[in-house]
Amino acid sequence: MPNEPVETAQAAPAGPAVRPAAPWREQAPVIGVVAAGGAIGACARYGAALLWPTASGAFPWTTLWVNVIGCAVMGILMVLVTEVRPVHRLVRPFFGTGVLGGFTTFSTYAVDIRTLTDGDEARTALGYLALTLCIALAAVWTTTHLTRRVVAGVRRTGGREDGGAA
Repeated sequence: MPNEPVETAQAAPAGPAVRPAAPWREQAPVIGVVAAGGAIGACARYGAALLWPTASGAFPWTTLWVNVIGCAVMGILMVLVTEVRPVHRLVRPFFGTGVLGGFTTFSTYAVDIRTLTDGDEARTALGYLALTLCIALAAVWTTTHLTRRVVAGVRRTGGREDGGAA
């Protein structure tokens, strides 16, 4: 029949398939370990601030070193959990987002800069801003690089201290 419409198949949309949001029961364990890790990390940071308080108008060394140490540990952690061996799906959110996210502190860093600036310590604030950024980036890069080298050495020697000689 010449005037009948011809049915055509609909083409699938291009691009990656969109995965529906995970139900709450799948996300609850992740939220729980992030919260628990965050509490641990925040308590550790608070403890550092109590042990090494920063005087008003002084350079905030404690916050700087907390952030640098957190970045260094993040470099080690990411190599170990992404390149060395598979780990449980909750390890990375617990340690990376939770513990280290609670330990490191961008908010205190920003408040420290503002406090220094408001206290007519603009040069110190600028130095703190740049120093934290440079040392934190260097820490994560260095520990990532060194962890990869250590892991490669351990793999080469089979984990034996004698260099692999039997």
